[in-house]
Amino acid sequence: MERYYKPLYKPNQVFCGSGQTAIVTGWTLKSTVKKKLEEHEYGAIGQLYSATRGINFLVRNLLWNPHIRFLIVVNATREDKNSGAVQCLLNFFRQGFEDGESEEGVKCWKIKSKVLGYIDLEIPLENLQLLRESIKCHEATSITEAVTLAKELAELGEKPEWATPALFPLVENLPTVLPGQRYGHRIEGKTIAETWIKIIHRIKTTGVLRPTGYDGQVQELINLMAVVTDEPPEFFFPEPSYLPIDRDFLEQYIPQILEDAPYHEGIKYTYGQRMRSWFGRDQIEQVIAKLINEIDAASAVINLWDSGCGNLFQRPDSSSDHEHSGSPCLTNIWVRVVDGEISLTATFRSNDMFGAWPANAMGLRALQRYIRDAIAQRSKYNLTMGPLVTLSQSAHLYDDTFETADRVIAAHYDRICNSRDYFDPAGNFVIELTSDEHGEKILVTQIPGSGKAVSYYSGVNAVKLVREIAAASPAIQTEHIGYLGVELQKAAQCLKTQTTYTQDL
Repeated sequence: MERYYKPLYKPNQVFCGSGQTAIVTGWTLKSTVKKKLEEHEYGAIGQLYSATRGINFLVRNLLWNPHIRFLIVVNATREDKNSGAVQCLLNFFRQGFEDGESEEGVKCWKIKSKVLGYIDLEIPLENLQLLRESIKCHEATSITEAVTLAKELAELGEKPEWATPALFPLVENLPTVLPGQRYGHRIEGKTIAETWIKIIHRIKTTGVLRPTGYDGQVQELINLMAVVTDEPPEFFFPEPSYLPIDRDFLEQYIPQILEDAPYHEGIKYTYGQRMRSWFGRDQIEQVIAKLINEIDAASAVINLWDSGCGNLFQRPDSSSDHEHSGSPCLTNIWVRVVDGEISLTATFRSNDMFGAWPANAMGLRALQRYIRDAIAQRSKYNLTMGPLVTLSQSAHLYDDTFETADRVIAAHYDRICNSRDYFDPAGNFVIELTSDEHGEKILVTQIPGSGKAVSYYSGVNAVKLVREIAAASPAIQTEHIGYLGVELQKAAQCLKTQTTYTQDL
């Protein structure tokens, strides 16, 4: 009797067949494995990117499909080693699990693995134990090995179901969305860790809820600019760290940005490969040479999007990134030098701001420093490190991170905002009462970091003065303009009552 795999969770991310073997391909493209197998030779084929976000769904789907008797886990790529997701899954079957807590302090089943992986307590211990005992787990280190093993297992004949289907629904908590602008956002922080907290707070507060093609929802802001001004060379990890990555992960990830990698069928590109060789030339080296030759050039650009012909240098097909899934999220990089300072701006068409942005930002910062250092070694220019800027057309959080994001915000957002230094590029504003032949009035002097006054505003109406200042300095920080409104209203009241005004600093 044919029994097709029926995934309850993330069904559009799984290829379903009539066999008794589930294949988890990790970062290897699932379509590459599927096209080498007949439908009866597999029950399900899907990818696994994250241990903390993916194993929960997989376990639930396997408990609902007890005719699956074999599991093949493909552990083949640098990305698999880096994320550790497939290794954590293997450890679940090999080493088991125990009572524990997530990094946010939520009680759960914790997989016995160096790679963090959790399963919800809603699934009883006896069901998880039965799952581990009933499914035979195999590791494959290549596509060829996985396909060969799947074909061999299909020849063993049909085995009976090891249990009745068991359903364990997920508890969904949809966020409350406050009104806010849809397009165009700017967030700035000194470090990537600080900026990240501000980003997820902004998205969780005003981001729009949208369905995805991946069986879930995202909360999204469109066109979000994140500016990191002072990330240290060794990178800042808070103690205790609230970031979704650690230093070990970062050490494995940075080479994916800086280094080339050979093309293999079914293996996803790396950003380094796209920049170093995908189009038949090393774009990072081209940018370095461009800036050495013309230090103030506005054309030091790296392109990662393939319109359909560049990949002929790397792979036999000529498909465009418009024509297939798995196209790069990072699409362009600009490097600029202004007044001896080197900045890097990166554009993402789609950006998972919770799970991916911190690693993306640190990898790009490493690239920015690599280019700076190469220019210093090969020329007379010893540039200082300027800001890192990311432009995310779709800046989003996936629904399986909503609760974790809320806990991180609750634990750290207020402290980070309260520790700010109140520096505003728009400058300081000195408010005083003065008089001339027309009578008494409020005088506001704008003084930037240079200490020299650049503008004056005067009048008797606080609202008009606020509007005038905001129009002249549109980038003024929102907290700063709120402070000016309060102070100008105080000054206007002092004018009316003929009392002394003192600015509250």
